[in-house]
Amino acid sequence: MGHGIIVAAEIYGGIGALVAAWFLLVRIERDDAMARGAYGFRPLLVPGLVMLWPLVLWRVGAPAPLARSFRRGHLVIWGALAVVLPILVLGSLVLRQNGPIETPPVRLSAP
Repeated sequence: MGHGIIVAAEIYGGIGALVAAWFLLVRIERDDAMARGAYGFRPLLVPGLVMLWPLVLWRVGAPAPLARSFRRGHLVIWGALAVVLPILVLGSLVLRQNGPIETPPVRLSAP
């Protein structure tokens, strides 16, 4: 069972590496005019492209109206994250257990 998961992850990563190489070498300049000649940032994109390669392929083949709906969806998601993430961080700080400053030290073993 564990071996199959590793093989599946290797296949997924291999396909992702091929898609990343194709996208960075061939496609990126067509999708983003600012990427022309900017080779320093491309290695930074590799991990995301490898992990999200199905979305990259889907996005490359998406027609223009669908791309506009992606932008609207991104706006909604970023707006929701802008509200939810600060609430989660503040809530976790308020509800946290005692930290190392408030708790007295406990001896683990006798000297």
